[in-house]
Amino acid sequence: MAATGLNHVSVMARNLVESARFYEELFGMERIPTPNFGFPVQWLRVGTLQLHLFERPGDAPTYHHVGLTVDDFAAVYRKAKELGILDRTTFGHHLYELPGNNAQMYLRDPAGNLIEVDYPDVSDLPDDVRADMRRLADKHPQSEENLRATLFLR
Repeated sequence: MAATGLNHVSVMARNLVESARFYEELFGMERIPTPNFGFPVQWLRVGTLQLHLFERPGDAPTYHHVGLTVDDFAAVYRKAKELGILDRTTFGHHLYELPGNNAQMYLRDPAGNLIEVDYPDVSDLPDDVRADMRRLADKHPQSEENLRATLFLR
């Protein structure tokens, strides 16, 4: 048996309405019909996949994260910067150029969930975004195999 795809990821929300609004406004996600689980839950459409928000007690894990690909990385970066939600500490910086010329940004949602925002081509990004970016290869040595890594499989 083999998994055929990824259907959804679930993350906690301290305030379901606030979290759903965050994902709608920053990432253009769409609320979709959601079953009643006996506690507050909201499903959101992310392309052909889903993000499930559930309101439960507890804190979001520090390092666990959801990776989202966006079509306008610069707009998300600027909005996250304006909102003061860039995560500059968990992985040492909030904006990286990865091997494979990929861009990666870290931010936190209203419940404290870590969100990784990905983009396939650093060279497409405007100068103000690239000026804030660090190269992962400058921080950590990369082997030949590491340098072949990419977030975007064909």
